[in-house]
Amino acid sequence: MVGPSTAHPDTSRVPSKLLELAPDLTAAFVREALHRAIHGIGPLPAAASAGDKKIIEYHGNTTRAIHGVIVTHVRYAGAQGFLTNLGGLTTIAVTVPTNISGLALVECRMIAAIAHIRGYDLKDPRVRNAVLVCLLGEEAIERLVSEQRLPAPPMALATAPAHDPSLDRLISAEVAADLMAQVAGKRMAGTVARRIPLVGGLVGMGTDGYATWKVGRYAERELLPRARR
Repeated sequence: MVGPSTAHPDTSRVPSKLLELAPDLTAAFVREALHRAIHGIGPLPAAASAGDKKIIEYHGNTTRAIHGVIVTHVRYAGAQGFLTNLGGLTTIAVTVPTNISGLALVECRMIAAIAHIRGYDLKDPRVRNAVLVCLLGEEAIERLVSEQRLPAPPMALATAPAHDPSLDRLISAEVAADLMAQVAGKRMAGTVARRIPLVGGLVGMGTDGYATWKVGRYAERELLPRARR
């Protein structure tokens, strides 16, 4: 059972300088990314539409539809990872936060599409919180739950008896902190590869594609089927 939580995000793990490196990666950004992922943005239609398209494509086979959603979004993630890592060292301060922002949007949309295929209502705030938590990945979620910084894993959040509004801010803050930590990690890890721009693009494509695949497979395992409404 999920109830009010006394957990608070540990902002000490995010150096203050990261706020300067990624000023847009805030809790408010996290909620906006989720909103855009669910309702669609630019050439990308709504997450539910993406899920329905795959169900039709695979003749009602939801397992294959979910795999199709994951493959499609791995390609999206790889493409934006390639483009945002082409600039070399001179553009790293701008492109890395953009890369992380784009990856969050792609992965949110993928998870939301998987949730829709599995029968979850994307208008339900409990489900939206579960989608955001999936972004953190299995290992981080297990750690945060064990440290009581998150009350439960995504499936329990999505199926809680009632929505706890206090969780909205907590979850948004944890996801924002994780995104900012990723900015720091990519700045350090990508320095060598970015000395040769094309190599940096290829590394970014592979890294982001693999990360998205892992998140998608976790969401597939975690969000068990419910009766579709």
